[in-house]
Amino acid sequence: MSRRIIIVFGILSLAMSSIFGGYWLYRADASGQTASAAEAYKTPAEQDVYVRFDMEIFDIIMSNYWQKGSEADLAGLYQLALAKAEGIAAETLPSPDRAGAAVMLGEALTRTAQDKRKDLAVNTGIIVLANLAPQGRSGLLSEKQEQQFRDTANNINRDDDLYSDLGVKEGASTAQVQQAFDEKKAVLEASSSPAAKQELAVAAHAHEVLADTGSKAIYDETKIEPSVVSHIIGTHTLYLDLSQVTPATLQEFVNTMEKTKDNPQLTGMVIDVRGNIGGTLDFAKYLLALFVGPNQYAFDLFHQGEMQVERTPAVAKIESLKDFKEIAILTDAMTQSTAELTTTIFKRMHMATVVGTKTRGWGTVENTFPITTQIHEGERYSVLLVHSLTLREDNEPIEGKGVDPDIDITATDWRQKVADTFRSSGMASAVIEALGFKK
Repeated sequence: MSRRIIIVFGILSLAMSSIFGGYWLYRADASGQTASAAEAYKTPAEQDVYVRFDMEIFDIIMSNYWQKGSEADLAGLYQLALAKAEGIAAETLPSPDRAGAAVMLGEALTRTAQDKRKDLAVNTGIIVLANLAPQGRSGLLSEKQEQQFRDTANNINRDDDLYSDLGVKEGASTAQVQQAFDEKKAVLEASSSPAAKQELAVAAHAHEVLADTGSKAIYDETKIEPSVVSHIIGTHTLYLDLSQVTPATLQEFVNTMEKTKDNPQLTGMVIDVRGNIGGTLDFAKYLLALFVGPNQYAFDLFHQGEMQVERTPAVAKIESLKDFKEIAILTDAMTQSTAELTTTIFKRMHMATVVGTKTRGWGTVENTFPITTQIHEGERYSVLLVHSLTLREDNEPIEGKGVDPDIDITATDWRQKVADTFRSSGMASAVIEALGFKK
């Protein structure tokens, strides 16, 4: 993008809203979202399929973007983006509104060679979306790119086959997995080569996933790899490392609670979200529901000047969670999106003490919206758009600000604060020990 476009739209975005706006994946209800854009020929210029394509993007932005803006603002951005896509100094906008943008696009496409028109339409849409604030969060996705986006958010690696890593057939039993790993481990440990060490690490990961019946069942059904690793620190503290938030993370958490529910000595919990890039937004309110039950306030989303209240779903509490008298959440500068939202929920409700450093400040909720206009047979696109912002416990946006820890480990007296804050048996030492796990 040119510096000029970025600077100009930065000014436009300030005019559009008084509030400033990871990594999110929010399930969109596409019904009705693009209905107005799908109505053919809203202007004469939209008889051209390429104009319709870009103007459908225009309508999706106006209806669904997190900031409430004007047609004039967006038409001005289209003017800058089209000039950039054409490689010219400036474009002429006949009128500062939707109709003017459509006429401008039509005239530009008329001047463009037939074999270049698709590229001009697509590139204009890409530039417009890339320059919406926060810059770089919104975009134009092909079907393949949308699938890659969702796979990344869901922790799915379609190029990886854990069964192949162990040399067993897909769906092999846990006993067959264990036998294959033991045999492979014996061979690889006998070698001192770097390649053998690397292959052993790959095999060990596959074994960790497939030897556990819970994670194996999730992987067999969805190809989602585990995002929760747990163990007990000392005698009284359950440590949970949440590396990412996927559609399976909640079930993994439930599975862990099921395994530990009959251990009466567990009174403390450490939830480690350092380095957690986020994922499925719904996780935050579903996790909260396990602690507080259904239909309880969870958080607010900011969308076009209004607060949208999210409540916990119809999920029963896990009774064994009441046995955890103290909870610590560990954060760092790479804790983002859903992990930041989860942190601020527990902080707001005084359910956990946050220990670590300020989080990244990636508080946008992206949504995908299908484009119904098809500009080439066999190709379909969707708009990835920042739909909402999440808020901290003080109702300031997480975006650009992050979530502050209750105990900042950059302070010289942080260890003393940990000792003064956590009083249940072994909890303070467990928190300090856990902080050393990801150095």
